Amino acid sequence: MSHNLIQAAQGTPWSTWQHSAHLARAPWLRPEQLCPAGRRLVILAPHPDDEILMAGGLLASLKGREQEVLLISATNGEGSHPHSSQWTERRLRHQRPLESRHALQLLGLDLNLLDWRRLNLKDGNLPHDEAFLVNHLAQLLKPGDLLLTTWRGDGHCDHEAAGRACAQAAQACRVQLAEIPVWAWHWASCDDARLPWPRARRLQLCDAFLALKRQALAAHASQLQPDGEHPPVVPEQLQACLLQPFELVFLSTEPS
Repeated sequence: MSHNLIQAAQGTPWSTWQHSAHLARAPWLRPEQLCPAGRRLVILAPHPDDEILMAGGLLASLKGREQEVLLISATNGEGSHPHSSQWTERRLRHQRPLESRHALQLLGLDLNLLDWRRLNLKDGNLPHDEAFLVNHLAQLLKPGDLLLTTWRGDGHCDHEAAGRACAQAAQACRVQLAEIPVWAWHWASCDDARLPWPRARRLQLCDAFLALKRQALAAHASQLQPDGEHPPVVPEQLQACLLQPFELVFLSTEPS
């Protein structure tokens, strides 16, 4: 699905997702089971809010383990407001990484200890940078890592490119891959067969981690506020789906 179709769609509310049989059957997983102490988490975020939308709760659980986290920000998110006079690409390129920084701090993470790399790739152009991403990841990944990114079927070109690149790198480096849907919550039906339900797990978030995720998401004001006649980039219905007491993860099998 193209970005334009995503924006045009009405969206699937959480009240509908609550009736999903596939979602109800997805096994529960605790953060410390997915990423136990000593295991490094490598996150590829296509845009500066995706690390929170995908895994804000998981990241909150890693306070005190910042040295076991590598965050890779692919773009600066300058393409989120096409045709906007208020949010120009230049302003977004500056503002959105600042929002990310504030959000990570709200999760309680020490940014002096966090390995955070910004690739400064062009927003909306990641499909053309897939080979670069695969090679870049291959140089960084180590045995035992957990590689986390957006789902390769998510409906946004950058999210899908990040998912494909991580899938290829994970296979080449024999590390486990975790893909997280973001826009799929918006466009998919509640038992949509296009989602890889057999790989689905619900990563359980306690009240404290969910509250921190909510605060961190609120730091991304550019994405949550209307822009004149245009609605917020991240609709309220989608926010509600992503602020449930779990994070939906499509997990590959552990490499043997």
